[in-house]
Amino acid sequence: MSNTAGQIIKCRAAVAWEAGKPLVIEEVEVAPPKAGEVRLKILYTSLCHTDVYFWEAKGQTPLFPRIFGHEAGGIVESVGEGVTHLKPGDHALPVFTGECGECPHCKSEESNMCDLLRINTDRGVMIHDQESRFSIKGKPIYHFVGTSTFSEYTVVHAGCVAKINPEAPLDKVCVLSCGICTGLGATINVAKPKPGSSVAVFGLGAVGLAAAEGARISGASRIIGVDLVSSRFELAKKFGVNEFVNPKDHNKPVQEVIAEMTNGGVDRSVECTGSIQAMISAFECVHDVIESELGWGVAVLVGVPSKDDAFKTHPTNFLNERTLKGTFYGNYKPRTDLPNVVEKYMRGELELEKFITHTVPFSEINKAFDLMLKGESIRCIIRMDE
Repeated sequence: MSNTAGQIIKCRAAVAWEAGKPLVIEEVEVAPPKAGEVRLKILYTSLCHTDVYFWEAKGQTPLFPRIFGHEAGGIVESVGEGVTHLKPGDHALPVFTGECGECPHCKSEESNMCDLLRINTDRGVMIHDQESRFSIKGKPIYHFVGTSTFSEYTVVHAGCVAKINPEAPLDKVCVLSCGICTGLGATINVAKPKPGSSVAVFGLGAVGLAAAEGARISGASRIIGVDLVSSRFELAKKFGVNEFVNPKDHNKPVQEVIAEMTNGGVDRSVECTGSIQAMISAFECVHDVIESELGWGVAVLVGVPSKDDAFKTHPTNFLNERTLKGTFYGNYKPRTDLPNVVEKYMRGELELEKFITHTVPFSEINKAFDLMLKGESIRCIIRMDE
């Protein structure tokens, strides 16, 4: 047991008091974990576009004051009653979704959509008692997706914490808590390209670059990046992208351009933008029936569309043996699979350093937001121990 177990801890946290306003470093009180919970000391956290989206509060119900952050690495400080798979001192990654281990989804090899712990962006409290573990002078501060890693200490449901190899550098593997695994798993676990195959990746942000990295690891020979910003191609080359298409450079639908480039379509495509048109293009650019051969193209949707969007394509695209799939967090189960992804990095099979473009101290966390808003960073690591 740590010498702070069972006690309230006072520490620094970056609090968002209002939508779109700079975060403020405040002293917060972090309550001890209750049954089924874990209190983590966060050593490194990184900024994801999802944090920025909900901080701006565009298109969703604002919930403030709030502590954002959901990509991080830390050490278990204490555990609540009933927690057996973690102990103080364990190195761990908190994750915005979870694995209770008991529901039908957790028991199925086909799903990672835990009934109890799947992501809930509207919830600002802990799941069991509907109360916050953060406060400032008695005033509750809301949680974010059950993680709130922009704090030196945070309380997380134990099912949302993956125990990892203590030798793994937390300032690198912390980026696996969200976007990198989402794109990587979409390719490796869902699209499953074969060595020598062709893959089109729509959107070359962090998730798309991770999808390209998955294609590189899988041995794809042609990795075609599709993006509206041509300057992204140069960076994407580091992730295995060896061809590039900007839809704005053509006077025909991009799926037709890709089909012409690849003699009928790519073997796999991964869509990482959330644009409904990109989703349709990603599906229609995969290989269909040609010259009496069966189609084999598989398209995987990763991006989250607007709530009123509708996917429209002709049914013949399915009858011609194209397959359309969706994925959540790359089909990784957090507690079961994330430690294995960390080991893939430790063996040198997965390169994480190239995703990390900047590092800032916790006191300069707003700089990380500025860099992302300007499109200058893929992942910015925030050091908690300045």
